[in-house]
Amino acid sequence: MRVLIVEDEPTIASQLAAALGSAGYAVDRADNGIDAHVLGSNEPVDAVILDLGLPQLDGLTVLKKWRAAGRTMPVLILTARDNWHEKVAGIDAGADDYLAKPFHMEELLARLRALIRRAGGHASAELTCGEVLLDTRAARVSVGGVMLTLTSHEYRVLNYLMHHPGQIVSRSDLIEHIYAQDFDRDSNTVEVFIARLRKKLPDGAIETVRGLGYRLVGP
Repeated sequence: MRVLIVEDEPTIASQLAAALGSAGYAVDRADNGIDAHVLGSNEPVDAVILDLGLPQLDGLTVLKKWRAAGRTMPVLILTARDNWHEKVAGIDAGADDYLAKPFHMEELLARLRALIRRAGGHASAELTCGEVLLDTRAARVSVGGVMLTLTSHEYRVLNYLMHHPGQIVSRSDLIEHIYAQDFDRDSNTVEVFIARLRKKLPDGAIETVRGLGYRLVGP
């Protein structure tokens, strides 16, 4: 899954990027409102962490522009601890949740996971498809109770498929959602990750739909 971090404070932005990367997310970053608006408008991000106090264009305006243009990705806004009117304004502008600074990284990650799950119609932190179980809290995957060892990109591919079970996911969709914007993308590597996953998952768990993409199916 791909997350856009919009934060102009370099230390906080770096800490967020490191934590999200360790949790299995592809991360894009913007440190001002104009770049944030462009990225959020044109890139297929799965969620946004948005600071409201941004240079060039404030976060609330950016959020309103996204929603007015029909962009529906979940947005978690960061606010000053006691600035309650920012929280209200953010929610009214279309934010899905808010978190006051300073915050605990574990809480931010939990809220982010919940937003992405809800956007995909999932109620639980554990995603299942047949014998395959993906625990979004620990970024771990098991099959029939046996833990799997996955590379970070294998996990990202499976994570995206598990969030869209039974749906046809094109190779281009996978590329867009497992890599950040500035990553050197190679479409052939997706086929490599799919081939590796098939060796670790139950037979037939990932179907190839000729000319369209891949589909994760249960037994």
